[in-house]
Amino acid sequence: MKIWTILTLVLVLTGPVLASHNIEASEPHFVVVQKWLINDGFDKDWVASLYARPNVKFDTASARSYFRHREETLDYDQFTTSRSIEAARKYMNTHTQALQNTEKAYGVDREVITAILLVEIRLGTYTGKRSIFNTLSSLSALKDPTVRDAFWKEMPKTPRLNQKKYTEWAAGKSRWAYRELKAFLKYASKQGMDPTEIYGSYAGALGIAQFIPSSIVVYARDGNKDGKVNLFHHEDAIASVGSYLKRNGWRPGIDRKKASKVIYRYNHSEYYVNTVLKISDILAQM
Repeated sequence: MKIWTILTLVLVLTGPVLASHNIEASEPHFVVVQKWLINDGFDKDWVASLYARPNVKFDTASARSYFRHREETLDYDQFTTSRSIEAARKYMNTHTQALQNTEKAYGVDREVITAILLVEIRLGTYTGKRSIFNTLSSLSALKDPTVRDAFWKEMPKTPRLNQKKYTEWAAGKSRWAYRELKAFLKYASKQGMDPTEIYGSYAGALGIAQFIPSSIVVYARDGNKDGKVNLFHHEDAIASVGSYLKRNGWRPGIDRKKASKVIYRYNHSEYYVNTVLKISDILAQM
């Protein structure tokens, strides 16, 4: 019998959770996650309805991607080709007003914002295909020992990973994911969005600005003034990037060293920082 089949039987047999909250989940691996959400004040009927949907599944591939990402190197040179720079220039022309408004409001150079959007999400042309709800729910579920142990047996083994390291990683990642899941559900509910129909990266980042949910709560802004914060709208994404950078120390005329530190807060990669600054320099000279 397959591991996930055994796990399904184990979780289904842990009936008190289902009975006490009248949860009817189509994905038994999320029973414990539903219990936590309800205990933290989320409406039990709403929670049950979300997890009963047929498109809500444990996303093994997204969880595995964290490990694959550690072993692969992103080709940052692709963002400084003439084709990419030309696309960035056209983006700046198309969204001139939004970039000007953001530059005025937050003091962040339009070239830097454009460079970030280019590297993060190819200027909005690819915002990700992973269900944010499934990703965060799956990672949250790793807090449960039964789910965590079963997933370990499904993990592709690599020289850099053993069960002890995996268990430590899973414990920390599940705590992070659950915090993000709660922030995501609050955001989606406030904006009138269906959380099961929002897609993004394997890391739980969404929209053109690629914010994780907790960052949306703190930094996201309504750039087009329509009364909603939708990071799939360019105006909102541009304003949100400006807001994020300003709140993390960006100032007009900031020097290179300080600029690098601020951008590093957006993405903890020196390669990323250097690429963003290189692109912004090129755009500023055009």
